Amino acid sequence: MAGTRFPLEVQPIIPEALERLADLANDLVYSWERSIRQLYERLDKVLWEECGHNPKVFLRRVSQQNLDEAAQDRSYLEDYRRVMAAYDSYREHRGHPELTRAFDPKKDLIAYFCLEFGLHESFPIYSGGLGILAGDHCKAASDLGLPFVAVGLLYQAGYFTQIIDGQGQQQVINTPSHPHDLPVVPTLTESGQQLTLDIEFPGRMLKVAVWTARVGHINLYLLDTNLPGNSEADRHITHQLYGGDREMRIQQELVLGVCGVRALRALGLRPTAWHINEGHAAFQLLERCAFRMREGLDFLSAMELVAAGTVFTTHTPVPAGHDIFDHELVARYLTPMAHALGMTLEQLFALGVTSGDGFNMTTLALRCTRFHNGVSRIHGGVASDMERQIWPQIPPEENPIGYVTNGVHLQTFLAPDWISLFDLRLDDWRNELLNEDYWQRLDDVPNHHYWSIHKALKSELLERVAASVEKQQRRNGTSDAVIKHMLRYLVEPESDLLVMGFARRFATYKRAGMLFADPGRLAQLLGNPERPAIIIFAGKAHPKDQPGQALIRQIHEFSMRPEFIGKIFLLEGYDLALARQMVAGVDVWLNTPEYPLEASGTSGQKAGLNGAVNLSVLDGWWGEGYDGTNGWGITPRGGQFDEHHRFLEEARDLLDIMEHEVFPTYYDGNSGGYSSEWVALSKSSMKSTIPRFNAQRMLRDYVTQFYTAARDQRQKLEANDAALAKELAAWKLKVRAAWPQVSMELLVQPPLVVHTDGQIMLRVRALLDGLAADDVRLECLLGRQDESGAFSVELTSELSPLEKEGDYQIFGLDMDPQLAGLQYYQLRMYPYNPAQSHPFELGAMIWI
Repeated sequence: MAGTRFPLEVQPIIPEALERLADLANDLVYSWERSIRQLYERLDKVLWEECGHNPKVFLRRVSQQNLDEAAQDRSYLEDYRRVMAAYDSYREHRGHPELTRAFDPKKDLIAYFCLEFGLHESFPIYSGGLGILAGDHCKAASDLGLPFVAVGLLYQAGYFTQIIDGQGQQQVINTPSHPHDLPVVPTLTESGQQLTLDIEFPGRMLKVAVWTARVGHINLYLLDTNLPGNSEADRHITHQLYGGDREMRIQQELVLGVCGVRALRALGLRPTAWHINEGHAAFQLLERCAFRMREGLDFLSAMELVAAGTVFTTHTPVPAGHDIFDHELVARYLTPMAHALGMTLEQLFALGVTSGDGFNMTTLALRCTRFHNGVSRIHGGVASDMERQIWPQIPPEENPIGYVTNGVHLQTFLAPDWISLFDLRLDDWRNELLNEDYWQRLDDVPNHHYWSIHKALKSELLERVAASVEKQQRRNGTSDAVIKHMLRYLVEPESDLLVMGFARRFATYKRAGMLFADPGRLAQLLGNPERPAIIIFAGKAHPKDQPGQALIRQIHEFSMRPEFIGKIFLLEGYDLALARQMVAGVDVWLNTPEYPLEASGTSGQKAGLNGAVNLSVLDGWWGEGYDGTNGWGITPRGGQFDEHHRFLEEARDLLDIMEHEVFPTYYDGNSGGYSSEWVALSKSSMKSTIPRFNAQRMLRDYVTQFYTAARDQRQKLEANDAALAKELAAWKLKVRAAWPQVSMELLVQPPLVVHTDGQIMLRVRALLDGLAADDVRLECLLGRQDESGAFSVELTSELSPLEKEGDYQIFGLDMDPQLAGLQYYQLRMYPYNPAQSHPFELGAMIWI
């Protein structure tokens, strides 16, 4: 048909009886409260799906008739009032007493910066795990009533929508959205105008608008360059997450870091603790230093003050996950910042350099913060080793990087059916999320009742998979006969079927192809008609990640082989909605990362809290979560073996566990329609995951281990016109100048054999090159040595300063033997100042 097609949207008038549906659409509480989303879905289920579960768009397009009928429907109105009462009660609730005592809402504020936030599929400003973790962090902060704000970017196109064609090629679909489609409102100044900010870019001033998304009790401020006063290129800076080239990335990160700080300042917000979630936002540290310098501090003192109040979380052991910019880009965009900091460009560049020629945002963040963490116990150790050059003389296991293991927002990912069960059988369970003993009462739920809930969730997943596969295959031209063959297990929901799932970003280190290392054996396992099983894959690869896209093609090709049709499924369009359904409906959650590259792996936590049983390499969170009763662990092969050998050996373990443990446990002893052994395993998975790996536990750990310490340390350094910050900066300058000349030698040491009634006497002579005795700390480390030669410290004792001998300072220690048998000792010295946040933050240490 010829002619132009013009859009026209006829919008309804919301009846007075339902007028607060609009309020709910502008509060992301709907992202985790299923009862709120159901109010929209009941009005028009088909439209709700067409609108991508977006309440704002839905309310503009739903028919007037449906709204008017609902306003007269007694059942609907009762549910509406019940939801509104629960929402109002949540808004009035002021959080967890233990944590709100630690952070006073009247005095304290935590500011959390991240490049992406995954709150709900209707708000596409996220790509994957980092964003969903940030979204869960915000939700938990709201639940706990913490004084908390978050800062990110408002992307018009967000991340991409994925289609997989008939050849297994990932097709990228970008669907731009307008702020009026999203749960945001303009952030207003006192004069009632939208807040806008300026930042100097090469040859021009860039304008940035600020929007507010409400997430329960907290605000998420989002920055937007799509303004009429900017050039077309500049308007696209916030167009797409992880789009464009390196120049666009540095532009995005400057907007986030610099304008994010300026936005909070313009709103009169004064955070007492700051949290940078991954290195993308590290430019905020320089902006905050510049602000402190305008208040009268020199750069080094300003940096001590800023660093003391900041927590930095690193998320990836994969080098490609760390942003590095070349000298030319940094010179072009950061010259104004160097001037503001009173330094040369080379001095600024040095803040981000450890090895190589590039400016590393992770390095900048580590140098300019004092509190650092990885996101699981294993990852904390990996990150400490990866970043050892920041503290070159400190053993990696002792450097300042700690860890907080990630957790997931329970109410977002726990299936509504389980929530209903908990409401029925578990008193006040929402206030017991941190109580491990409490969750043992899941054992009191009758097995048949427990299994009926899981089976219903599995049926819902299989219906979703069948619909998705049929739509995908018909679009790709697959014949009716092949489609029917594909769906043969999915359309018989009453038959027992073992369902395994693998859904995450298709990055090569996640090794999605491990299941196919021995395709013949896998075909045998899946081909047993007495023990039917399917495996569902879903996930996206970055548009520029060709090896990741090759993995998608490989899985597609296997799924279309005769022996795997109807047993291997590759779903397209992975998003939060599909993720929620998969983690709730599968029996087994698979994860096969290359050790130790899985920083955390929160998808397994989401599955575990729904009773799915994890089968995973013992990496990331599963290294802590696996207890021998709640799933299966694949022991990673050591680094002394080559990558291919490790892959084949771990693939063999995976198939062995499937054949000899997973299938027999699920199918053997199956009486009454289920395996009691499997139900026990599933309950154990749920009991061990819910209290230990939920986002409230994660946030509690951040508050008690990092936020409180950062706030207190900043306040200590800031007192009396930042006197202690100035003293600490001057002291570090003195130590750095002297340290290359510092040395020590052993003067007196105990004999090789000491009796228990004897004494261990040590004397050390140290050349301090102008440093005072109380500028350093000498320690004797006593411990054991194992068969491999590794030294394990059991006792640490400090040597005291004694007399001076010319330019030398004598230190000594006299102590009674406290350990029996053969032992070893080592002696070390490092700079020490009680004003430091961490005793080793200078990275300086020498040994005898």
